[in-house]
Amino acid sequence: MSPQTSPAHNPTRHADSVFERARFSGLIRSEWVKTASLPSTVLLLIGILAAGLGGSMFLAVTLESSGVPSVASLEQTVNDVLSPMVILGQIIAGIVGVMSIGAEYSSGSIQPTLIASPRRLPVLGAKTLVVFSIVTVVGLVTAFASWTATYPFYAEHGLEARLDAPGVLVALLGSAAYLGLCAVFGVGIGTLLRSTTIGAVIVFVVTLLGPILASVLPYGLFSRVVRVLMLGNAGDAMSRVRDAPGPFLDIWTGHISAGAGWMIALAWTALALTAGALALMKRDA
Repeated sequence: MSPQTSPAHNPTRHADSVFERARFSGLIRSEWVKTASLPSTVLLLIGILAAGLGGSMFLAVTLESSGVPSVASLEQTVNDVLSPMVILGQIIAGIVGVMSIGAEYSSGSIQPTLIASPRRLPVLGAKTLVVFSIVTVVGLVTAFASWTATYPFYAEHGLEARLDAPGVLVALLGSAAYLGLCAVFGVGIGTLLRSTTIGAVIVFVVTLLGPILASVLPYGLFSRVVRVLMLGNAGDAMSRVRDAPGPFLDIWTGHISAGAGWMIALAWTALALTAGALALMKRDA
C-alpha cells in the first residue's frame, strides 16, 4: 500500500480526526458555559466550601472545650479537618452531577444539544470532564483551606497534621478527587433516570444513608461485604490517614485502605456512567 493511500496518510481520515477534536473542544466550552451559568450549581459549589471549611473550623475551635486528646493521633486530626467536607460535600457534589444533566432534560434543552452533536457519547464525555474538573478543584480549595485555617488550633496542642507527615497530602488530594467522582456518579445517575429529584435521592442513599444502614445490619458475611463496598465508606478511606498500617481490604473488620477506597469509588463511578451512557444511546431525547 502506498503512503498516499495508507490509513496513516489518509487526508480524509486526518481531516475527520481534526474535526472531531475541534467539535469535542466546542462541547467542552459549551458545557463549561452551561455549568458556570447555572446559579443553583454555583450555590452548591459554594455550599461545599462553606460546609467543609465551616465544619472543620467548628471542630478546631471547640477542640479545647470538648477535651484535648491525651495522645496525639494523626488519623483523628486529619479526620476532623476533612470529614465535614467529605460527609456533606459528597451529597452536594453528587447533586451537582445530577443537575448538570437532569436540568437539561426537565427544560428540554438537551434536544438542541443532541441535534447539534448526533454522536451522544462525546456530549456525555464533555459534561463528565467539566463537572469532574470543577468539583475536584472546589474540593481541593476546600480541603487545603480547611487544613490551613485549622492548623494553628491543632499545633497549639501538638496535634497538627503536617503536609510531610505520612499520608496527609494523599488524604487531602483523595478527599477532593472523591468529591469529583461523586459528581461523575451523579452525572451517570442523572443521565439514566432523567430526573433531578430521584437522582438526588439515589445520591443521598448511596453516599450517606447506605453506609449507615449497612452498619446496623445483622452481623454476617453479607452485611460485611455490603458495608465495605458502599461508596460513602470508600470516600472515607480515600480521605483518611491511618495511625497504624492495615490490610488492603478486610471484609470482617471493615478496614478499607486508601487504595481499596479508590478502586471501590472508581467502580461505582464507572458503573453509573456506563448505565447512563447506555440509556443515552438507546433512548430518545
